[in-house]
Amino acid sequence: MDHNNPKITVLMPAYNAGKYIGEAITSVLQQSFADFELLIVNDGSTDNTEKIIRSFHDPRIVLISQENKGIAAALNFGLTHARAPYIARFDADDICLHNRLKIQYDFITTYPEYSVIGSAAEYMDAEGHYIFTHHPEGHLNEEIQQLKYTVCPFIHSSVLYKKELVINNGGYNEHAYTFEDHFLWVNILKNEKACNLSQPLIKVRLNPESITIDEKWRTRKFRSIKYSTLKNRSITEAEGNELSQIGNKQYSLKIKEGAYYALCGKKFLLNNYQPEKARLNVVRAIGLHPFRLDNYLLYTVSYFPEKFITWLHRISPGKL
Repeated sequence: MDHNNPKITVLMPAYNAGKYIGEAITSVLQQSFADFELLIVNDGSTDNTEKIIRSFHDPRIVLISQENKGIAAALNFGLTHARAPYIARFDADDICLHNRLKIQYDFITTYPEYSVIGSAAEYMDAEGHYIFTHHPEGHLNEEIQQLKYTVCPFIHSSVLYKKELVINNGGYNEHAYTFEDHFLWVNILKNEKACNLSQPLIKVRLNPESITIDEKWRTRKFRSIKYSTLKNRSITEAEGNELSQIGNKQYSLKIKEGAYYALCGKKFLLNNYQPEKARLNVVRAIGLHPFRLDNYLLYTVSYFPEKFITWLHRISPGKL
């Protein structure tokens, strides 16, 4: 292996990820496909993130740092330093399954007409316990092309893509606060082939420290701006500033913990029917936010049979 010319750059932005990043790094270093660099962008962390990164002594790890500018800026900074032609996105709180890189590299080199390769994912809670397996709404390129603009076609930390494609399209838009990946896809996929592999290749960790919270916990104004910019495939600096301001107001641990427990409760009803675990999480969400009526709806619905909940979700998607 030539460390100066790796076949894949695993691009990992990290901000105050000390609690989970050691496990994330280990899962990358243990990949069956070894010809990669792990490029970690320290986005101005103030915890022990950098110390944990430096505790690993593997020549494939490359650490670069910037002041805290957010995930989109960190990704763009990383893209300018990436040495490989393929980028494997990965988050500092997730886990790569053992053959993730090999499977995606073999696919994209066997079928070079494809530009973006995603996958299914196993979701886990903050402690690493399995919650459910998520399959993207589109697997074949034809299915992905037919998705509505409101549907993000990929789990971002599961994708492997051609670096030059993203760079030539301007990289990640730094105004698209928390949906920089979704905004990228609506702008590039119309001219590219893409797919999602049906097998899970990563474990995604739901946790209250994440900047991304359940869509239902965002304000109506936030959702309105987000989906209008996705529909128009353009976003202004003013719109980006407004999204950021709204998001920063919700960036309290109490809100994020409430959103986290409510989401876990929902998934234990809709994706992996375990009503007792669902109620346990929803009760925690209610304790943090007793005036959110949707939590009481979730709690009530948890006493109904699985078939009824599935039917209710099918006829009224987004209500639970």
